[in-house]
Amino acid sequence: MVVTVGVSIPKSTCPHSPISSKDSSGGFLSGKDLCLQFKIKPRRTRSDAMNLVVASAATTTAASAARRGGRFYLNFTGFPFPLGPFLNRRTIRTEAVKDCIWLFEQEQALGFSSVSTNIRMTVIKLKSGGLWVHAPIAPTKECIQLVKELGAPVEYIVLPTFAYEHKIFVGPFSRKFPRARIWVAPRQWSWPLNLPLEFFGIFGAKTLKDEDLSTPWADEIEQKVLSSPEVGIGPYVEVAFYHKRSRTLLVTDAVIFVPRKPPECISKESLLESAKNGLAVKILSKGKEVPQEPVVDNMMNRQKGWERMVLQILFLGPSNLLEPNASFAQMSQKLIVSPIVKTLVFSKVPEKVRDWIDRIGRDWRFNRIIPAHFAAPIRASRSDFLAAFAFLDDLLGERYVTRPSLSFLFASIMGKATSYFPPDDMKTLSSLDQFLVSVGAVKKTVSGRKS
Repeated sequence: MVVTVGVSIPKSTCPHSPISSKDSSGGFLSGKDLCLQFKIKPRRTRSDAMNLVVASAATTTAASAARRGGRFYLNFTGFPFPLGPFLNRRTIRTEAVKDCIWLFEQEQALGFSSVSTNIRMTVIKLKSGGLWVHAPIAPTKECIQLVKELGAPVEYIVLPTFAYEHKIFVGPFSRKFPRARIWVAPRQWSWPLNLPLEFFGIFGAKTLKDEDLSTPWADEIEQKVLSSPEVGIGPYVEVAFYHKRSRTLLVTDAVIFVPRKPPECISKESLLESAKNGLAVKILSKGKEVPQEPVVDNMMNRQKGWERMVLQILFLGPSNLLEPNASFAQMSQKLIVSPIVKTLVFSKVPEKVRDWIDRIGRDWRFNRIIPAHFAAPIRASRSDFLAAFAFLDDLLGERYVTRPSLSFLFASIMGKATSYFPPDDMKTLSSLDQFLVSVGAVKKTVSGRKS
C-alpha cells in the first residue's frame, strides 16, 4: 500500500499484433491511495527535438532534454514508495486494432528503486467518431500530441479502478480535454485520509455501475464491476469492459501476461540499473557469492535487468535475484493473476471474484485481452481467462465448481498448472500476508474458504 497526497497545478503508428499465449511482447500491483503531484508546463522548443533520448531523470541535463522531447513531467507520488519516473515519461503508441483501438504506454518506476514496469492507457474510437479513454496516463506534451494525431475528439475519460497510480492522472489529463466527460469506478477511497475526488482535480465525475445499459457507450462497450467487501483498509474495486465490435476485454489488474522482453517504454538505463548486483541482489541470492563487476550495456544485461524487475514486482522478495532465469521462465509467457493480487486480494474474497469472472466468461465472447500492465494485446479466449483463476476452486470448495461444459472443465485443469507459483519465491509474500493479517491490515478468512 502506498500513501500519497494529490495536488495538481493545471497549465497542459505502428500496427501491433495481438500476443498469443505462446508469443508475446511487453503490471504492477497498483499502490492504493493519494498522491502529491505537480504538472509543469514544458517550454516550447523546436519540433525536431522530439526524438531526443533522455539519458537520466536525475540530472539537469536530463530535465532539459525531457522538455525538448515533450516528455517532461514532474511527479512525486506516494509514501513510502513514490512512483517515478520523477522528471520525464516517454510515451509509446501502438495500434492494437486497426482504426479502432490504440495503446499508450509509459514507464512506471517504484520510488528510488531499480524496479520499473509499464503502465497503459487504452483508447477506443466509438461509432460517433469520438474517443473513449481507459485509465489515463501522464499527460505529457508528447502523450497529448499522440492522442491528437488520431484526429478525433476525446469524449469520455474512464477511471476503471480506485488505485492511485491510475487516479492521479485523470485530473491533469481531463484538463487537456475539457469537453470530455469523466466516469469513475464506484467506492473511490484513499488512505490515510479518505479525500474526495475533487482533491485529485477530478470534477463532475459520474459513477460506473454494474451492467449499466444507460451509459452513452452501452451499445458498443459493456461493463461489469467487481466491488469486494473490505479486504483490509479498503475494498478492491475494478471495472472490466467489453468492446463488442473488436471482441476485446479490458481489465486493469485482474490478469497479466509477462513478456519475455521488456516493454519498449522502459529505458535502457532502468534495465541496466536493475542488472547491477546491489543490496537487494546480495540479500536475495540464496547465500551464493555475489560478484562485484561493472555492468556493460548489452542485451544480456538488459534482459537480466528485466527479469529481476518482474520477479520483484510479482513477489516483492523473490528467492534468487542473482540468477532470476528459472523463476522468470516459470512466470512469463502465460496469462496469470499476479501473485500479489492473488494473495492479498482475490484469495480474501473468492466468492465475489468467482461471480465476476464467471459473468465475464458467460456473457462476453472475447478473443483479446488488454490489461493496464505488462503485455498487450493478448490473444486469449474465455477459457484462458478462467484458467488463470483456477485457484478459486481450492478456496471455495466443490459447491462452487459448477461448470459442466468441456471448455470450462479444461480451463480448470489447465489453470492448476498456470496458477502454480514457485514456493521459494512465494515465501516473502506469504510472510507479508501473515503479518498484515496479524496487525489487522488484511482479512484472515472469508466466507466460502476451505478451513
